[in-house]
Amino acid sequence: MSEHITEIVIFTILFLLVSAIGFVAARWRAPKDMAHLDEWGLGGRSFGGWITWFLVGGDLYTAYTFVAVPALIFGAGAAGFFAVPYTVVIYPMFFLILVRLWSVSHRHGFVTPADFVRTRFGSPTLALLIAITGIVATMPYIALQLVGIEAVLKTMGVTGDSVIARHLPIIIAFAILAAYTYQSGLRAPALIAFVKDTLIYIVIIVAVIYLPYKLGGWGHIFDSASAKFDKSASPGDGILLNANNQIQYITLALGSALALFLYPHSITGVLASKNRNVIKRNMSALPAYSFLLGLIALLGYMAISAGVKPLAGNKAGSVDSNTVVPLLFDNKFPSWFAGVAFAAIGIGALVPAAIMSIAAANLFTRNIYKEYIKRDATDAQEARVSKIASLVVKVGAVAFIVFLDPQFSIDLQLIGGIIILQTAPSVALGLYTRWMHRGGLIAGWVIGMGLAMWMLWKIPNPATHKLHFGGSAFPLSSFGFSSPKTIYVGFVAVLVNLVVAVLVTLLLRAIKTPDGVDGTTPDDYFADEGDPRIDRSATPIETVSST
Repeated sequence: MSEHITEIVIFTILFLLVSAIGFVAARWRAPKDMAHLDEWGLGGRSFGGWITWFLVGGDLYTAYTFVAVPALIFGAGAAGFFAVPYTVVIYPMFFLILVRLWSVSHRHGFVTPADFVRTRFGSPTLALLIAITGIVATMPYIALQLVGIEAVLKTMGVTGDSVIARHLPIIIAFAILAAYTYQSGLRAPALIAFVKDTLIYIVIIVAVIYLPYKLGGWGHIFDSASAKFDKSASPGDGILLNANNQIQYITLALGSALALFLYPHSITGVLASKNRNVIKRNMSALPAYSFLLGLIALLGYMAISAGVKPLAGNKAGSVDSNTVVPLLFDNKFPSWFAGVAFAAIGIGALVPAAIMSIAAANLFTRNIYKEYIKRDATDAQEARVSKIASLVVKVGAVAFIVFLDPQFSIDLQLIGGIIILQTAPSVALGLYTRWMHRGGLIAGWVIGMGLAMWMLWKIPNPATHKLHFGGSAFPLSSFGFSSPKTIYVGFVAVLVNLVVAVLVTLLLRAIKTPDGVDGTTPDDYFADEGDPRIDRSATPIETVSST
């Protein structure tokens, strides 16, 4: 640890600085009363263009992205670049969807996507499925932010042999995060996002200029990567895609793009915007982060050229590939700048973790607590329950890391992206059409989710000696094709989900099965800031019957 003292000091100072900002955020644009989900959970729905850009960008491009994408490039090559195209195609796809969601949510006071589904389809059961799906998909995602911090701490030698010693710094960091999130709500990550993103931009710009100079230029970097993958036994590895991984790459990129803005934390950042134009401008400007992500991905090739050897994992004989980027920075940067880079990764975990815990807590409060436990809950009671639920979510995330193998958390997050896709017919398509029957949407969710779990169960991972849930690449041979190619599980499952929803809808319409009541009107989807009919006190329970 002594050789990393400079890095540890700088990391600690910057970490404490942003923690202080998190507490101060409670007074930033503070309303007279924070005891309302609009204020605590959505920052008063008042964020402008710059704040939203940093908030949503900081929400989507996380600490885990910072370490995992280069680690995937380091291990598999070009296949890891799927993260770049999917964060490009996502924005035009959701440009029109999100402004409609913003309008109907602001007019009816919706805080979660399940609120919208509850009112749109008149089905508390469907809303409950959407809420549970969102919570389950978000929990391991929060845990993975801890994986990013842990990789940095491990590189600096701030670890121990026992379980408590190894995880104590992370527990302390998340205790601080829990405290200022409880006090400041969404305002805390919104304010911290300015610092976090500025640090990341500085670190990456310096890295893509300084590191190639230190490593002999880009030509040498790509030659080193090519030489490594030429020796790989995996047919999909290489600095270029090949026939074995192209279908997986395309479907993974498209499926991941469809899932990204279905996550509750992504929607939370959008609903906090003050008007439709803020969202439109952000959907146009956020691809700048994708350019940054492409530069981050190249760190994986730089690590190969630099001869980085990942540190040992928690299990005997395993390696922790998430330490690749921290080790690259530690080996090639001066100690003081490595400390800044480590702080950027560590702080990069705080913003998304805070937003994710708030989003999961809001789902519990609005769609479980108020729907099934206390239907007459006041605004203050809702805010208090959501604060407590956010603490529970963070404790659960820490438990994922402390008591489970981090690789298991990574696998769970992979599953999370697949299961959140199953909400697309209800949330994304529901913003444009009310044609599908609530029974059809429920049936589609059940079949799609069941198929996804079966496909994931059939996927082994020889590298980790796992027989099941070993990845998201499903072999087409399991469907009877004589091909070594694979396809993304989530893409297949959501297509089946949609087909089942349509077929069951046709059946239910044919036998004249009663449907739920649509609590929205066509002009709800075009409401904007200052609309006199916006009712922020309304909830799905108040705006539609519980048919």
